[in-house]
Amino acid sequence: MRKVEERFGLSAALTLPVGPADEIDHARLAAHARWCLDHGCDSVTAFGTTGEGASVGLAERERVFAAFAAARIAGGDVVGGIAASAVTEAAGQALMALDFGCRALLLPPPFYFKGVGDAGLFAWFARLFEALGGAARGVILYNIPSVTQVPLSLELVGRLRTAFPEVIAGVKDSSGDWPYTERLLAGHGDLAVMIGDERHLAEGVRRGAQGAISGLANVCPETLVPMVREGRGDRRVERLVDELLKHPVIPAVKALVAHRTGDDAWLAVRPPLISLSAADARRLGSFYDTIFAAEAA
Repeated sequence: MRKVEERFGLSAALTLPVGPADEIDHARLAAHARWCLDHGCDSVTAFGTTGEGASVGLAERERVFAAFAAARIAGGDVVGGIAASAVTEAAGQALMALDFGCRALLLPPPFYFKGVGDAGLFAWFARLFEALGGAARGVILYNIPSVTQVPLSLELVGRLRTAFPEVIAGVKDSSGDWPYTERLLAGHGDLAVMIGDERHLAEGVRRGAQGAISGLANVCPETLVPMVREGRGDRRVERLVDELLKHPVIPAVKALVAHRTGDDAWLAVRPPLISLSAADARRLGSFYDTIFAAEAA
């Protein structure tokens, strides 16, 4: 099994296929995960932001891991996303992922409570790691303040890695704040830093980032591989992200997957999210076709 201490590479932030009654389509999800792994991804990330992880309960997560096992997707190919504000719930999700043998855990701060300081956040992470005991490992701190409204300061990252050096393995920075990313790489570049905003990916890799957990890897992983491995910029990716961000991100990524596969079942999202309109989905798919055809010519 690969270890998170190795260069992280590219992980697809798996989007979540759901059926008419909001049930998870395990066969479609496992097949999609296999496609991502076969097209350049070093791992897949389940239950992250793109994967609507905050809408997936503990029993559902167990069934997803069982579906991965049945499809011969090993734990070493999976990063397990955590999404909980209660320490006991976060610990349950984490232990399940660790029991499956997940390569790493993607761990955001407790997102329900706003305006809390570093002292309170440190205490929450400490309680969680204590609850995990000797099983705690491979934690990738997840900074995505646009969603959680709880930013992870560089000082907090430093305090956590000092207190838990055998637990903290990296940081995923989805802040979209390049000055923050620069400071993160300068101060904590010996950790596995992953770039969440693909527009900053190539430059981040050139400055020492180890790769990305990427929503676009659901759609065009082979295009992202040179960015992750060589720090090679790609204007097409920047343009696609700019266009995607004109829409709610999760349904927009699903619309691109539906466009790539020709399978409209991918358009469905769980409440409270709403699918892109048919017109917006068509426009986004046409934009994707246009930039990749034009700039590849």
